[in-house]
Amino acid sequence: MAILFEVGYSTCHWCHVMEVESFEDEAVAKLLNDWFVSIKVDREERPDVDKVYMSYVQALYGGGGWPLSVFLSPDLKPLMGGTYFPPDDKYGRPGFKTILRKLKEAWDSKRDMLIKRGSYAIEQLSEAMSASSDSDKLPDGVPADALRLCSEQLSGSYDSKFGGFGSAPKFPRPVEINLMLYHSKKLEDTGKLDGANRIQKMVFFSLQCMAKGGMHDHIGGGFHRYSVDECWHVPHFEKMLYDQGQLANVYLDAFSITKDTFYSYISRDILDYLRRDMIGPEGEIFSAEDADSAETEGAARKKEGAFYIWTGKEVADILGEHAALFEEHYYIKQSGNCNLSGMSDPHDEFKGKNVLIERKEPSELASKYGMSIETYQEILGECRHKLFEVRSRRPKPHLDDKVIVSWNGLAISSFARASKILKGEVEGTKFYFPVVGTEAKGYLRIAEKAAFFIWKQLYNVETHRLHHSFRHSPSKAPAFLDDYAFLISGLLDLYEFGGGINWLLWAIELQETQDALFLDRTGGGYFNNTGEDSSVLLRVKEDHDGAEPSGNSVSAINLIRLASMVAGSKAEHYKQNAEHLLAVFERRLKDMAMAVPLMCCAADMLHVPSRKQVVVVGERTSGDFENMLAAAHALYDPNRTVIHIDPNNKEEMGFWEVNNSNVALMAKNNFAVDKVVALVCQNFTCSPPVTDHSSLESLLSKKPSSSLT
Repeated sequence: MAILFEVGYSTCHWCHVMEVESFEDEAVAKLLNDWFVSIKVDREERPDVDKVYMSYVQALYGGGGWPLSVFLSPDLKPLMGGTYFPPDDKYGRPGFKTILRKLKEAWDSKRDMLIKRGSYAIEQLSEAMSASSDSDKLPDGVPADALRLCSEQLSGSYDSKFGGFGSAPKFPRPVEINLMLYHSKKLEDTGKLDGANRIQKMVFFSLQCMAKGGMHDHIGGGFHRYSVDECWHVPHFEKMLYDQGQLANVYLDAFSITKDTFYSYISRDILDYLRRDMIGPEGEIFSAEDADSAETEGAARKKEGAFYIWTGKEVADILGEHAALFEEHYYIKQSGNCNLSGMSDPHDEFKGKNVLIERKEPSELASKYGMSIETYQEILGECRHKLFEVRSRRPKPHLDDKVIVSWNGLAISSFARASKILKGEVEGTKFYFPVVGTEAKGYLRIAEKAAFFIWKQLYNVETHRLHHSFRHSPSKAPAFLDDYAFLISGLLDLYEFGGGINWLLWAIELQETQDALFLDRTGGGYFNNTGEDSSVLLRVKEDHDGAEPSGNSVSAINLIRLASMVAGSKAEHYKQNAEHLLAVFERRLKDMAMAVPLMCCAADMLHVPSRKQVVVVGERTSGDFENMLAAAHALYDPNRTVIHIDPNNKEEMGFWEVNNSNVALMAKNNFAVDKVVALVCQNFTCSPPVTDHSSLESLLSKKPSSSLT
């Protein structure tokens, strides 16, 4: 018997559709039970298995997605596959029943040919997706060329009318924003201000359009998965943790560049949504919320977006005297508003309904209604709160309370970074629902609690290995490359933004395990799985920076960051592994830079002549220490490392004495009771020590000398 191998995930809309249309249909069930062995897998639980068969479908048919249906031989070789199949033939496409019958006929009459073809496909994929390099470094010029090429390609796809890069459907791909901001900083530092400003204008407009659009949940905070149209209006309504963590970070970056609280507000909006709805009792952060939900309690069928959309009458009845103001602000129509684009609602699923979108400036509308902008914003916040209360009584979308290590790593990073970057908000900044207005350092505690949950529940302190996920107990699946890479990145942020030395120690320990399990010591780069499970047919070195960054891109940056903290042979080891990793993907960086934006950043980072180090010395419990750390992180600079030491802490001093004696010496020589001292080091020299945070910020805002360009 052949195998039907079905891959999906619990919050996937089209997975639910196929489940209802086909897998709950008795006629389909009979065909499956008579002719096939059926296996269903959660792609979030086993991304390694999903990668094998998704790669096969993408290579053969040029596209992929979920649900993924693949037919396999008993030895797990793929025979054919595809994404969503309707139950019956329509739209010129074969239906699922037709596919099952044809596969059964082919299995009975052409079995040997099918198996041979599947084996060949896997051999070819294995060769193509496990690149290696004899060279241990990239040729000169490749990093700068890749960075420029990726920036040019993204600029060429920029939508000047609605923001974003590319056309509908529009995904928030934060790695693109990372690349553009990184490149603009590089241009700015080399005096090319026109180019830097042009890039920043594209990025900031895109971030504004995304935040004002319907992809952003204006009532409850956070972002939906993507927009089906070009104007960021009607979303695919699921909410994924990996989007929230990355988006919070790019809005934090935008705030650190502009100091415009529009961006800090959106980052808070995302983080406060996570804290309210997505964090468990022990600090664990859940993975997703479904796109679909029931319109009424007990309804037999769920509908996409039912929890989030509104009729004009509902809004008017709930908001009363402020309904007109709110309706104008969020473009709410009695007839429904999902008609901004022909792609917004082609099947009239949302006819008569509204997805909130901001199309006018608040200052313009505040003036029209004869009130101050502050009063106007207060009224909007009160209205959102009222709608939130009503919405809370609707049947809620399914919460996937699985805890995935890699996605928690992304969220840990954003909570940690927010704890210092948001201290740059002007004192007295007002916040409106759904933003809570948390004291910035409160976000650090959330990051630490999430990291501690992983350490306690998903980490074996004896083997130094991680589990991939947790739901009631750790999963049997071992952690994959992304779990190690994303968690290490989050732990480095947790340390650099004010957490204890224990997080840095754990990051170093995890890097050693990652190298032992995934590093190709001969060919360079990291495989996505350990290779210990023989049933997983491919061991891939992934490079594509998509909705999530690739494990190799994040690992390259982790290695560069670690090399800038420690000294001697350990630093050299990290740097050599990063060099070899990037050499593996030389062809990709040259020919397909837009597919690997974060790797382009990593390649450039590695070739920056001297990474900037900020060393903060003082008693950790003092308010001045907190302020100095915030100053160290106040300005956007991806080529900066922050090290902080309390010389009273023996564990910290012991670590630095062993791993970087220069840093330990700086701490000893600059420690003074009741004082916090900061030094900025670059090109093997350090600035004179400064003792107040404004002086540190001034020092860091100085443009680099020509030797660094």
